[in-house]
Amino acid sequence: MASAPTTVTITGAGGQIGYALLFRIAAGDMLGADRPVRLRLLEIPQGMRAAEGAALELQDCAFPLLHGVELSDDPRVAFDGCGIAMLVGARPRGPGMERADLLAANAGIFGPQGAAIGEVAADDVRAVVVGNPANTNALIAAASAAGVPADRFTALTRLDHNRAVGQLAEALDANPGDVRGVAIWGNHSATQFPDVAHAAVGGAPVVEALAERLGGHDAALAWLDDVFIPRVAKRGAEIIEVRGSSSVASAANAAIEHVRDEQRGTGGATTSAAVVSRGEYDVPEGLVCSFPVTSDGAGYRIVEGLALDDRSRARLDASVAELVAERDAVRALGVL
Repeated sequence: MASAPTTVTITGAGGQIGYALLFRIAAGDMLGADRPVRLRLLEIPQGMRAAEGAALELQDCAFPLLHGVELSDDPRVAFDGCGIAMLVGARPRGPGMERADLLAANAGIFGPQGAAIGEVAADDVRAVVVGNPANTNALIAAASAAGVPADRFTALTRLDHNRAVGQLAEALDANPGDVRGVAIWGNHSATQFPDVAHAAVGGAPVVEALAERLGGHDAALAWLDDVFIPRVAKRGAEIIEVRGSSSVASAANAAIEHVRDEQRGTGGATTSAAVVSRGEYDVPEGLVCSFPVTSDGAGYRIVEGLALDDRSRARLDASVAELVAERDAVRALGVL
């Protein structure tokens, strides 16, 4: 007997990332070829026409796994019975906008969405926040979702993880699938820390492989500090400069992989996701912070017990300090 369709709600569904998500989800790339889906598209009124056009195209694709598409500009309608929420739509930072203004604008989006999830979503709902500032938007949504455990809310750092893997694969002339154990720590921002201390390529430690290729351990560390870490952190800005617009396909791909691994498991492999801290690695409890994680199909779990040297600890602490400042700014708005 076929399983009942999973209701997947996508916010900002008329935007570019939403458009890039819809067809892959309907084709089974996210939840698998054995799991039918029902799509709910949430948009603001001025975005509804774009979402309507996407719904028409979905119908024209005749995906066997797709058991319906519904559109709404009302969060209570869009999240009704939702099992997976992908919170993509967010207020971008405009000219002259201070970070506090950005946080306030997004609190007005993610607070009501979190409240609607708490009121009408399925009992086992899980949500991933894609819209930036993703970590703190996830914190706002989780705090607003009465009755939903906070750890059901995560934020996307899989794109940063994939960027780090891609950069290492290029530097080492390796296949990305051979690079394992990379971790993204902290905030999805320029302060994030892409960590390779526990990573391997083809079974060999990444730092040793870099040292052999670059002419020594010091040269490897210099490349990591001066080239690798800044480029991963600023890759989004680089793409905007080259492409003329922000990352779309790679962001959608990362969101799909994030949900896929959370729902279907990582098979013991480590990836990265921003999840609610319970005090692991001395990250203040309650912050939504990126950690190395695994999943057995029942949600992400932080990989504990990894050693952090002084260099790594300083980078993680700097990113956590930014998350604390964002949390405090949101608290000052009366949201938390």
